[in-house]
Amino acid sequence: MTVATKNKFPYRYDQVGSLLRPEALKQARVDFNAHKIDAAAFHQVEDEQVQRIVDKQVALGFKAATDGEFRRSWWHLDFFDGLNGAHFFEPDKGFIFHGLETRKGGIKITDKLAYSPEHPFFADFTKLNAIMPAGVTAKQTIPSPSVFFPNEAAEIYDQHYHDFDAFLDDLITAYQQTVQHFYDLGCRYLQIDDTSWGMWASFSEGTINPDLEPLCVAAVKAINAIADTKPADLTLTMHVCRGNYASTWAGAGAYDPVADYLAQLHIDGFFLEYDDERSGGFEPLAKIAANGRHQRIVLGLVTSKQPELEDQAVLEQRIKDASQYVPLADLCLSAQCGFASTEEGNHLTEDQQWAKLELIHDTAKQVWPED
Repeated sequence: MTVATKNKFPYRYDQVGSLLRPEALKQARVDFNAHKIDAAAFHQVEDEQVQRIVDKQVALGFKAATDGEFRRSWWHLDFFDGLNGAHFFEPDKGFIFHGLETRKGGIKITDKLAYSPEHPFFADFTKLNAIMPAGVTAKQTIPSPSVFFPNEAAEIYDQHYHDFDAFLDDLITAYQQTVQHFYDLGCRYLQIDDTSWGMWASFSEGTINPDLEPLCVAAVKAINAIADTKPADLTLTMHVCRGNYASTWAGAGAYDPVADYLAQLHIDGFFLEYDDERSGGFEPLAKIAANGRHQRIVLGLVTSKQPELEDQAVLEQRIKDASQYVPLADLCLSAQCGFASTEEGNHLTEDQQWAKLELIHDTAKQVWPED
């Protein structure tokens, strides 16, 4: 595959991944959990709804489509639960977001972490890839390895390892093998979703909090170990998030404290939140642009948290402002996050969701008419 083909992603108009779950799917999950319908009936509803939203993404002109994460409940816990050595549990409390406690969920590491060839995400991707029309790429999303670092705030509990380096080595190996399996199944566009960088920036002022430096170094090591061993024609991107649950958020702060670390990553592109003042200015992007890798930076200027539709002229001006720090050729546009990082979803309608995605497409076509 040529460099030109590989670098078409992230696309000028792209999306983070998750989409609002329709009521039919929510009800089917409730009925399945209550043993009112069997697995076959539940998966039939999943298949029908995934097909519907793939068709909608294609109709809007998107060159990469996701399954909306319809087959999972949590954006991250479902993935971790599928690895050998880790399992989901319900802690005493949920995650603490801005003025809201989330649904309860966490992960315990009880044995050696390892890749599982039976991970349910593989079957989910196979189904998605099978319904992609010609010219549209199936985009797969998984949480970043840094999200899995033992962290009480994130309800990740390590009950097996007594040495962080041993944990990190096993985690890296599990991810490398998982990524390779996705590739073998036909995946060519993989995104890792990362709340760690956004939260670490939130806990720092100007420069990274010294207590967080070892975690930042470990995150760079893990992500680069994945990026450096992946197949050359697999595009690997990363979405940096500050929390996304029922239209609330968990962290606030500019990218300045973590920009030096982000600039060290060997990935193909970044999805960065820039929908409000919580994200700070575009100045830190200059450090990523200066690393010489020409990584595409997807500006998350359209909020997925609120229903009001942004003004296209304002979006175009903000892209122009960002181009002072990153060449316009290396910029793209998306929503700041997914619309439903968990099955609860954000507080807007599906029509409002599609209107925002259409706006992203139309704005990008105006800014980059050649693409």
